Amino acid sequence: MAGPTHAHNPWWTMAFPLLAAVLVIAYFAGLVPKDQPLFFALEAAVLLGAVFAAVHHAEVVGNRVGEPFGSIILAVSVTIIEVGLIVALMLAADDGGPTIARDTVYSAVMLVLTGLIGLCLVVGGHKHYEQTIKVSGTSSYLAVLGTLTVSALILPNFTTSTAGPTYSTAQLAAVAFVSIMLYAAFMFVQTVRHRDYFLAAADDAHADDYEAPTNRQAGVSLVFLLVSLAGVVLLAKMLAPALDELIELAGLPQEFTGVVIAALVLAPESIAAVRASLANRPQTAINLALGSALASIALTIPVITLLGAFDNVQLALGVPPAKIVLLSLALFVSAITLLPGRTSMLQGFVHLGLFIMFVVVAAVP
Repeated sequence: MAGPTHAHNPWWTMAFPLLAAVLVIAYFAGLVPKDQPLFFALEAAVLLGAVFAAVHHAEVVGNRVGEPFGSIILAVSVTIIEVGLIVALMLAADDGGPTIARDTVYSAVMLVLTGLIGLCLVVGGHKHYEQTIKVSGTSSYLAVLGTLTVSALILPNFTTSTAGPTYSTAQLAAVAFVSIMLYAAFMFVQTVRHRDYFLAAADDAHADDYEAPTNRQAGVSLVFLLVSLAGVVLLAKMLAPALDELIELAGLPQEFTGVVIAALVLAPESIAAVRASLANRPQTAINLALGSALASIALTIPVITLLGAFDNVQLALGVPPAKIVLLSLALFVSAITLLPGRTSMLQGFVHLGLFIMFVVVAAVP
């Protein structure tokens, strides 16, 4: 995984999940006020702490099982948090929140392809001048990510079975099936058939420089990982109305909620990826970054498809034209940057430039 410091469990990684559980139980038992700003602030702080705790425990378990399983565990854990937040907000919305999933998945993919990869390339290039990644693994990520992104976020704008940026029931079911099929195939390739594609390059420094946790430490982390994930999802449901009000008070478009959710769930994993890049482990950084984006779209689409069918919500998946341009450009630049297999600071600044435009267009459409 990203570094040598995750072989033990600091006190806060156990305190925040337990505090989250206490708050959730007290809230649903009617023992705490539901409309107090101070209580909302406490919930938000505990939610953030539980997110970081969940990612820490995922890293501990991942360090025990080794790569590439470690990156997979972290990516899937982060995606579970993201899906939980999306579902909580959709259930809290009066109209079922038909665009929440689209905005969140789009934001997650853009944050990874522009902000996270850009930051990794800049800090890694600044410290190590040039870094090497395996083209075989990176091309696999980009091929699956590009296919799912275009199918889920761009193609709905051009189909004619339904009006607007939506899919018909059959089309939505097909996209959900393709998402599961491609992600399952990718997992098989990454963990069994071509596992070497995703391992650190031979010249990566400190590729194995971490203290592996014991079985007991990994077992404790697994338990607290489950507690953390449950706490995050339930706290998100409690905070959903307050988040909508804050977005409105800030004068931002409602779709900016997706940026907030994606930034929240990707923050801890982003730190892990940047640490890996600084330690001259670019392959691990890319695995973490692209793995989180891939898991986000591949696992979210099937879940919200089922939720939309259950709640009778017509999901709007297609992004507006300006975002189609930005998303297509981000995929194109990522291919140019990563597929040669050697990266530098300049490429990182190109990604960060796209990141700035992404944030501006999200805040000021």
